[in-house]
Amino acid sequence: MLRRAVLFSPMFPVRWRWNLNRSLTVLRFKGGRKNPAPLQRLESDDVMAAVFPALVACQNENPTGPIEIPEHPMVEQTMYDCLHEVMDVDALRELVVGLEHGDVAVTCRDTTEPSVLAHEIVNSQPYTFLDDAPLEERRSRSISLRRGLPVDAHDLAALDSAAIARVRDEARPDPRDADELHDLLLSLVVVRARPEWRDWFAELAGARRAKSLTAADQEFWCAAERGEQAEALLSGGGVDVESVAASALRGHLELLGPVNAELLAAESALPLSTVAIALPRLEAEGFALRGNFDPALQGEQWCARRLLLRIHGYTQQRLRREIEPVTAQDFMRFVLRWQRVAPDTQREGRAGLAATIAQLQGFEIPAGTWESDVLPTRVSGYHSAWLDQLCLSGEVAWARLRVREPVDEDAATRSSAFPSRSTPVTLLTRADMPWLLQAVRGDAQPVEPQSGATREVLEALRAHGALFTNDIAIVARRLPAEVEAALWDAVARGLVTADGFAAVRALLVGRRWSRPVQRHRGLRRGVSGLSSGEGRWSLVPRALPVQDRDELAEAIAEQLLVRWGVVFRELLVRETLALPWRDLLWAFRRMEARGTARGGRFVNGFAGEQFALPEAVDALRRVRRTDRTGEEIRLSAADPLNLAGIITPGARIPAIRANTVVYRDGVPLGDGQPEPGSVDAVSTLSA
Repeated sequence: MLRRAVLFSPMFPVRWRWNLNRSLTVLRFKGGRKNPAPLQRLESDDVMAAVFPALVACQNENPTGPIEIPEHPMVEQTMYDCLHEVMDVDALRELVVGLEHGDVAVTCRDTTEPSVLAHEIVNSQPYTFLDDAPLEERRSRSISLRRGLPVDAHDLAALDSAAIARVRDEARPDPRDADELHDLLLSLVVVRARPEWRDWFAELAGARRAKSLTAADQEFWCAAERGEQAEALLSGGGVDVESVAASALRGHLELLGPVNAELLAAESALPLSTVAIALPRLEAEGFALRGNFDPALQGEQWCARRLLLRIHGYTQQRLRREIEPVTAQDFMRFVLRWQRVAPDTQREGRAGLAATIAQLQGFEIPAGTWESDVLPTRVSGYHSAWLDQLCLSGEVAWARLRVREPVDEDAATRSSAFPSRSTPVTLLTRADMPWLLQAVRGDAQPVEPQSGATREVLEALRAHGALFTNDIAIVARRLPAEVEAALWDAVARGLVTADGFAAVRALLVGRRWSRPVQRHRGLRRGVSGLSSGEGRWSLVPRALPVQDRDELAEAIAEQLLVRWGVVFRELLVRETLALPWRDLLWAFRRMEARGTARGGRFVNGFAGEQFALPEAVDALRRVRRTDRTGEEIRLSAADPLNLAGIITPGARIPAIRANTVVYRDGVPLGDGQPEPGSVDAVSTLSA
C-alpha cells in the first residue's frame, strides 16, 4: 500500500527526474548550454510513458484497480529513494517495532493548542494521506492553529483599560432575533431574565424552545434542551453539578472578559462555592486563565483565553501606534548618546566605568583600543587604576570569548608569539561570564596546542590553579620570556585570562622582554620591583552545554537592548553570537509581553521586527525633537559604534585600529565634508 501511495505523491516525479539526470538519460546540458527545466520535465515524462505507461495513462479511460509496478532499474531506484531517503521507512519500522515491544514509551498530553510537531499533519496536503477522503472531511482542517500567548498569563504586562473595554464591547451578546437568543441560552445554560429580550423569550417559550425558572424570588431563563441542567444548578442537586457548572461558566466567560469569581457568580446565578470548584476545571482544560488583568477589579481574576489574546493584541497595537519611526541619521544620533560618547553625556568615576563595561560586555575589541579609544570616550577623566580595581576586586574580568578559526599550527604559533594590539578581547562582568561564553562559543571549544611552551603553561595552570607569572615560570621550567609568549598565545586562543587588566598592558608594552635576567646562585631570588600588578593567571572556564536555549536567548536579548537601546537584525552584523536571530526574536517577543521591552517600528529603512527598552523610546523621541547643530564626534573604527555602511548608507569602514570614523550629526563624514544632514559620503580617515 505504501509503495503504491508513493506513486501519486509529488516526490516520485521529482526523484524520477533526478535519477534520469544521474543516469544521463535526460541531460542537464546540451550543446554547451543548460537544458531548460521545462524541457527536462517533458523528456522525463516521455521516458515515464515508455517505461511505466500505467502511471501516466488517463485513469478515467482505463480499468480501475491497483497499479502494478514494473520491474525496471530506474523505477526500482526511484522507489528506493522515496522510501529510504525521503520517507525513511527503515526508521519508521524501528519505531513501530519499538512501540509494539514496549521499548518506546507513549505519553499522552492534552494541550490547549496543537503541538508544533502536529502542524505538518494539520496543514498537510491531500496526497499526504493514503485514503481517498475529500479535503472537506479532514478533521485536521477544522483545527485552528492559534498563536498562543508568548509567556505565562501571570507574566503579562499591564493590559490597556481601553483594550479591555473594547473586547468586552465586542464580546457582549446582542441577539437580533429569537433564534439567536436560543443559541445564546444553549451556551449559557441559565441566565437572568432581561427586559430587552422578553419579547423574543416569549416567542421561544410559546414554541416550547425555552422555559422560565424561579429561584430565590428571581426569574431565570434557559433553553428547553438545558432545562434539567439549569434546574440542577439552581437547586444544587441532580446531575453532575460540577460538569454543568463548568459548561455554564464557559459560556459566561466568553462574554464577560476579565472578571473575578464574585462577579461571575452574580452573572451566572451560581453559588460562589460552585464557581470556585468549576473554574480550576476550566483552567486545567486551557480554556480560562487566571491573573490580574483589569486594574479596576480587586482580587484574582479569570478570563477566557481567546479574549485575553485579543486584549493583549490590542494593547500591543496601541503601544506600537504611539511610536513614530526616526531616520537612520537620527538613530545614529540617539545611539551615540545612548552609549555616552556624545559631548556632555559621559559617565563619571569608577561606578560609571562599571556601567560602561556592563553595557559593552561581550563585544570584542582589539586589546590596544580599550584604554586608548573606547573607555576614555565614554568615561570622563578615565583612569586605568579604576579598571584595575574593578578587575582585582572580582567584579570585572577580561578574556577572548570567540574561538579562533582553525589554522595551521605553525602559522598560529608565529602569529601569536608576540604581543599584538589587534588581538580581540572583551571586558565583562565576571558573574556573566558563563552565559556569555555560551552565547559566543556555543558548542565550539578553543583548540589547545599539542606541545611547546603554551602546552606546558596550560598544564601548570590546570594542575596548580591560578598562578603568578613567576610561579608559572618555575612550575613549567621555562624562561620568563617564553612564559610571556606562551601566555599571549593562550590569550589569543581564548584559553587564559588574568586577575587584572595590567597583564594586557604588560604584554602589549613588552617591557620584560628586553629586561636583562639577573642570574642567582642557590635558592635566594630576591625582589625585582618590576611587577606590573597583573595578578594571577587562570584558565578561562569551558563553555557549558546550553540547557535552556530560551533562557540564554533572553539573556542575550537583554544585553543587546542595554547596549543599543533599539535592536533590529541589521544592527547585529558585528556581534558574535552563537544563537540565530529566530531564537532572539522569540525572546524579544516574550519580553514585550512582560512589558520589559517595546516592539514596533522605531527606525525607518530596515525590514523585520524592532524592539526597544521603554526608556530608549523616550530618549529616541527627545533626539528626534532636538535640532541638529553640526556636532562632530571622532571614534576609532574598532569602536562598536562604527556602523558606517551598516546603518548609514555608503561603504563600510574596516574595524581596525588604524582607521577613524567621524560623525557629524550622526552622518559619517567623507573627504568632501558634506553639509549637515547629508548621508551620501562615507570614507575612512587615517588615524
